[in-house]
Amino acid sequence: MNSAEQAPALEDCLKLLKGERDEQRLAGLFLATKFCSGDDHGSIRRIYDAVGDRFLDRLLMSGIGKATAGAKEVDNQDAYLQLSVTVLAAVCRVPEIASSKYMISKVPVILEILSKGVVSTIYEECYEFLFLVSTASEEGLTKFYDSGCINALASSMDSLPDGSHSFEISVKLLQLVLAKLPPETIYTKYPSELTCMVAVIAKQFALLHNALKFELLHLLTAILSSNYAAPVHNSFRLMLNESWTTYMRVGIVAVLQNRVVSAEKLQALILADSVISIAGVNWLIDQNKLLDDSGILPLPADRCLLLVLESSRVEIAVLLNEISCMKYEENQSVRGEIIRLKLRNLAVAFSLIEKVIKLISNVCGDEEADAGSPITESTLGKVFAGLTETIGVVLEFLQDAKDHGQRKGDDLIASVRVIGSYLAETPFACKEKIHNLLEYMLSVEGEDEPSPFFSICFLLPMLCQITMDIEGCKMLASFGGHNSVMECLVQMIGFTSTGVDSSTIFMACDTIMNLLLKREDTEIQFDGSIQVLLLSALASWTENTNDQSIIMMASTICSLIFDSTSEEALMNHPNVGRTILNKLSQLIVRSMATYGQDMSDDGKADADLHQIISERYNGWAERFPKIKKTLQLMKQ
Repeated sequence: MNSAEQAPALEDCLKLLKGERDEQRLAGLFLATKFCSGDDHGSIRRIYDAVGDRFLDRLLMSGIGKATAGAKEVDNQDAYLQLSVTVLAAVCRVPEIASSKYMISKVPVILEILSKGVVSTIYEECYEFLFLVSTASEEGLTKFYDSGCINALASSMDSLPDGSHSFEISVKLLQLVLAKLPPETIYTKYPSELTCMVAVIAKQFALLHNALKFELLHLLTAILSSNYAAPVHNSFRLMLNESWTTYMRVGIVAVLQNRVVSAEKLQALILADSVISIAGVNWLIDQNKLLDDSGILPLPADRCLLLVLESSRVEIAVLLNEISCMKYEENQSVRGEIIRLKLRNLAVAFSLIEKVIKLISNVCGDEEADAGSPITESTLGKVFAGLTETIGVVLEFLQDAKDHGQRKGDDLIASVRVIGSYLAETPFACKEKIHNLLEYMLSVEGEDEPSPFFSICFLLPMLCQITMDIEGCKMLASFGGHNSVMECLVQMIGFTSTGVDSSTIFMACDTIMNLLLKREDTEIQFDGSIQVLLLSALASWTENTNDQSIIMMASTICSLIFDSTSEEALMNHPNVGRTILNKLSQLIVRSMATYGQDMSDDGKADADLHQIISERYNGWAERFPKIKKTLQLMKQ
């Protein structure tokens, strides 16, 4: 319709809208929808002024079954609802109208329509109205999230057609809410609602192959990688339907295997890291088939694993090179937000490498499931080769830092951690490089850490294994690393414990025990003051526990340390005294007295420790008369 034809038609529409009878106004509104479909704000403004808020309000209330008291029930309720919402969405294309008090007051009504699922054919107009009003003014946005928008979006999003315009608008509304509300509020108050929406978005993320796919990628990443997302993660773990994880995998694989900019691949890696944190490392090789009619074909078993590994390896190589240049070659003024962002991205890539290592460890360690494992020997070979190459790159990064005298930094501590994860599975890999860098790695500290405590913890699985051999003990002791491990153990079990798990403490105990058992063969010299501190820590650690494993391990270490000291020396030491010595005596007595009472597998495993305690006791008993006397009384 050209402008010459449009003018008379618009005037006819306006006359109807200003008519005295409702029938005239309804006819005018049906005609008005033709003039409100474009961006002619002038015509839209005239139409809105002609119809007025009062008639629109009566029409909307009739449409939702809330007609004015005394009015007769209408026969065309759905049609009135359709018309009123269509007109409301159309006239709100004019920002001044969308920001008016009347339109803002209708936000709760439209949200109610969505929540109840009334006439699903008008979802698009409902979403459009809400989006226009919420973006037109701060008051409109405030009314939107104050009126239960999260519940309405969660209850209606699943009903939207795949890839529809209404779904796209619903996503924009969710983005508005996430940008407006404090994250600690939305994640704490609406975890189940967010979970439902993420599951719906994940399906669209898998199905779509247009620009919206990447918008959904960013939205999913923002929700699941938030520092406040723990309640949502927990909500997902309780879901019985796991199809969302399959949709996530399909979408992430599509991004990683296609030629997209590196920034989008990085987003996909961040999302993958979050999904694995929820679903576990087997997500990388799960073969769950979708039961719906999406038409998505199952992926090859190793596709996701190899893509995530390779993409993470590329990111690590690039990021470590860029970080090195910024730290050691460029002007220090470049440091700041740029390098902080690179460090955050590096942490994600490292996290994924560690998850791949854990997956491979699980697969290789599960002999029963080995025959049915989706990971073939060929895939394992590719994974090991890729991991080994990347660990080599990380070791070179640490060597560069060592050469520049750098021992403090979150990038360095993260590098030590990923190397520790790798060496926990292959302790003798990269042997020469590890030997040259071990002293340095055991001295690395995080940016805000006062000691290399965590570096030692990360390397303990490897240290525990290499100290089973004399050669490994000598390598660690060559630079005093054995004393560093002992100091670390003291810190773990002392009063200032940093919250490490029990398995890490036991690995430190095993490492110390390995070193003490081979002390004579290797001529290792232990720092006497550190040994005393360890004895005091062990005494306090075991005083109020009934855990037989803790008692036996601590008693074994004490018995081995007693080889090189005496009761008199400890009594006279300022950090021991009679109280600590009494606790140590009770510890030895308890370990000797309880042996043989526990016939469980753990109890049988303590037999070797009991043998060590008994054999060593014969060597130092005369130098510890109090313990000897206590044991003799026990046997009587």
